[in-house]
Amino acid sequence: MRKRQKARRKPRSETVPARYRSDVVSGNDLDDTYNGIDLPSIKSLTDRSREFRAEEFRHNIEIDYADLREVGLFPPVDQQRRIAEQFRLIKRPLIDNASGMGAYQSDDANLIMVTSALPGDGKTFNCINLALSMATEKDKSVVLVDADVAKPHISRLLGLEDRPGLIDLLTDMDRSIQDTLVATDVRGLSILPAGREDEHATELLASSKMAALAEALSTTCADRFVIFDSPPLLVTSEARVLAKSMGQIVLVVCAGKTPQAAVVEAASGFDPNKPASVVVNRFSQSFSGAYYGVYGAPYGGSGGYPDEKEQSVRR
Repeated sequence: MRKRQKARRKPRSETVPARYRSDVVSGNDLDDTYNGIDLPSIKSLTDRSREFRAEEFRHNIEIDYADLREVGLFPPVDQQRRIAEQFRLIKRPLIDNASGMGAYQSDDANLIMVTSALPGDGKTFNCINLALSMATEKDKSVVLVDADVAKPHISRLLGLEDRPGLIDLLTDMDRSIQDTLVATDVRGLSILPAGREDEHATELLASSKMAALAEALSTTCADRFVIFDSPPLLVTSEARVLAKSMGQIVLVVCAGKTPQAAVVEAASGFDPNKPASVVVNRFSQSFSGAYYGVYGAPYGGSGGYPDEKEQSVRR
């Protein structure tokens, strides 16, 4: 994977406001236009998506694990097997729910949003490694969506920052899902980049088109998991808007760093009828001080992970 020098987007402010944002736009309050531009119809998104089959894609990019490791998004060599086993534990309840074998029964349970309360909690590390782990499942495929549209770390890292993506699918009436997904050399794994920058990203993610796109990604392939890397919940409004279209939510917190009040505030807006889980990042108590240690714990609902009593935050 070659690194390309591209003009960087204006970075999003990492300062958490004194009062958490509440300017979440409801999808019910939006129509299908903004700035006088017609957005693609729900029917057109759904009809075009039916043509998609993962196996039709040629390998467009290679996942360079050395590059991922260099920027802290893949475990060190001496911890790789240990972390892989932890992600096997974390993914299993998510897969069971998505496959109809878990406590949660819903057609959209294969739509999984990975988020955090604050920046720097390890959200993208967990999102990438969860996607790689789930892609190893037999007869399954994974779409990793870079939905952090204001700060598309995954797209930049993979050299896809200039490729059409999520935002383009929501604004371009002629663009299909098939033409936008980018295949990788990891069997069953494809990437949906963030796409072009748009000042109306929040409204687009809250629109009926986003709900239609999520449904199309979810239903056109029965054996597909769709994992969304979203912005932190307490820094932007996009994450709360996006959560409305998801079937499951994974909240990443950093052990010893993320304030409990921030976690509680972040989780307060979750739909109580949908499963949400906590992954505690850099949790070293059970893993011999592993710096990259991750630990899954249920956040409400039924089911559980090993050592549930060690969970640091509860509903």
